[in-house]
Amino acid sequence: MINTLQTTTNKPALLLVDDHREILDFLADDLQEHYQVFTANDGREALNFLADESVQLIISDIMMPVMDGYALCETVKSTVEYCHIPVILLTAKNTLQSKIQGLELGADAYVEKPFSPEYLQVQIANLLANRNKLREYFASSPLVHIKTMAHSKSDELFLEKLNDLIHQRLENPNLDVEHLADLMCMSRPTLYRKIKAISNLTPNELINVARLKRAAELLAEGGLKIYEIAEMVGYSSQTHFGRNFHKQFGVSPSEYVENLKQRN
Repeated sequence: MINTLQTTTNKPALLLVDDHREILDFLADDLQEHYQVFTANDGREALNFLADESVQLIISDIMMPVMDGYALCETVKSTVEYCHIPVILLTAKNTLQSKIQGLELGADAYVEKPFSPEYLQVQIANLLANRNKLREYFASSPLVHIKTMAHSKSDELFLEKLNDLIHQRLENPNLDVEHLADLMCMSRPTLYRKIKAISNLTPNELINVARLKRAAELLAEGGLKIYEIAEMVGYSSQTHFGRNFHKQFGVSPSEYVENLKQRN
């Protein structure tokens, strides 16, 4: 049975998975001040929850009935809809082989029982903070590729395909999440959740960032007027393009070109 221990939506959502109610209650009580906490009793229950809801991180015990933590981790990391979610495995096993097995299946961190709540809090905070830094770096840096946000091979392939599809259609000002969902062979809600989870952007925001990054590439190459580039990436107005470029990267297109000249 899935339970939510906190309903404040502006907090990162965590999914705790363990077949011992007292451990779930203990962890939830410790974490709910800073996170929106959901719980599941085994891996299968956790996957059923993930099919309908988004979470930013999974903390799972290894030894559980129905589906253990290893199988849950392997399924999460090999499923395109979920593979971006960091997984922390909790275990009483302290053998090197058990750690290796968890890491080979894609676990992002491994915490041995008994553990201090403070140590787990730091692991969670670091994993989430590192992902936020990568998102911010991607969004604010004109020439940084979308693949920088990938945390697995599956994510990298997903982002490459998404990026290619967007770039092939940049001149279409009506490109939106509906078009992308059809092209990616995914449902609109699934694609929306996936893009939002990886980039912290909506699909339409990501499309706009892709337009502006392609414009930055063309500006760096030289040879084209700003109004020509604006039109090539789907803007009907150079003014609108310039305003969005400045909002995204902190400089106007002409300032960006000038900065590149000074560096060279």
